Amino acid sequence: MTDRYKSVLLFGAPGVGKGTQGKILGRIPGFFHLACGDVFRSLDMTSELGKQFLAYSSRGELVPDELTIEMWRQNMHAQTVLSLFKPKQDLLVLDGIPRNVAQAKALHKSLDVLKVIHLSCGDEEAMMQRMRRRALKENRMDDADDKVIRHRFEVYHQETHPVLDFYHSSIVVNIDAVGSPAQVFMRVLEVVVPVQDAHFNQPAAAAN
Repeated sequence: MTDRYKSVLLFGAPGVGKGTQGKILGRIPGFFHLACGDVFRSLDMTSELGKQFLAYSSRGELVPDELTIEMWRQNMHAQTVLSLFKPKQDLLVLDGIPRNVAQAKALHKSLDVLKVIHLSCGDEEAMMQRMRRRALKENRMDDADDKVIRHRFEVYHQETHPVLDFYHSSIVVNIDAVGSPAQVFMRVLEVVVPVQDAHFNQPAAAAN
């Protein structure tokens, strides 16, 4: 792959709302959202790959890096072949990947990360309650067990949060994740719209 995908990463602790913000953003032309968790959850759980994923996710543990990266690459290739994702037109919005520094390094050849949006919430209990509600609404039983949830937070602090230091501080933007999805989305838009305009709408801007 000679060209790296122009990308924005949605980052934050479990339950902070990365998926919600990504889904809303992905409905806007010019943005393509891909959640790594959704890719894995769409797997056939009776397949060998599905069984491997289920074994880790049910314990709240990270899926091994090689498995995660390979699944991501295959999915991105399929999205591109089907023209669902158009690299020359769309800003790629990722959440759930990279989940550790090793993954960030492995993805460097594929991603040109323009911004890292760090959604932050100081109330961990509020995020846990959000995950419990999501588990009931979406039948995601991996989010219903308090022990699993707490372990996810431990894994996040130990392995995932250090990813923020992998990227230059100039592209990391902290956004308050407290508030309604619409309020948080307004804050996200203030960051991503200028990025999208700068890299994909230059001819239009010049014409004006």
